[in-house]
Amino acid sequence: MRFDNGFPADTIPDAAWVKSRASVRDGNCVELTPLPQGGVAVRNSRHPGGPALVYTRQEMSAFMEGVKASEFDHLIGS
Repeated sequence: MRFDNGFPADTIPDAAWVKSRASVRDGNCVELTPLPQGGVAVRNSRHPGGPALVYTRQEMSAFMEGVKASEFDHLIGS
């Protein structure tokens, strides 16, 4: 099965969605799950059946390095 950006997130068979332990109780969080072909799907936890975005592991790794280096802190305020 091939997954493209914008597919319904609840259609991934056996998805094991994970979110941060820092997630707030009202569901404002991003969730991720590995895909069978090696990518990673990302969805909004408030809309579990909504569209999912698909990234390669290399793209996710580059993003995580940017997060760790505080490159996106200005986007969420102080």
